[in-house]
Amino acid sequence: MSTKLNVLEHVMVPDHKIMSEEEVSTLFSTYKITSEHLPKIYHDEPAVKIIGAKVGDVVRTIRISHTAGRAESYRLVVKRPKK
Repeated sequence: MSTKLNVLEHVMVPDHKIMSEEEVSTLFSTYKITSEHLPKIYHDEPAVKIIGAKVGDVVRTIRISHTAGRAESYRLVVKRPKK
């Protein structure tokens, strides 16, 4: 018997969303950055695979915290380097 685990349903995993091109453009112009300035996330991470993000997409992560409130972060999806 096989059951699939959706990591996004776990209480400790923040919400992950693929940003639209317009949202990414706004992000870059607001902070005067490029995609090279963003932290990276690998294309084969479970949350990235579940939301269907592809290499080059920007993923918005939203965390809710009792101390910090709502915190957003952004990551560029990249291919994992070969060993």
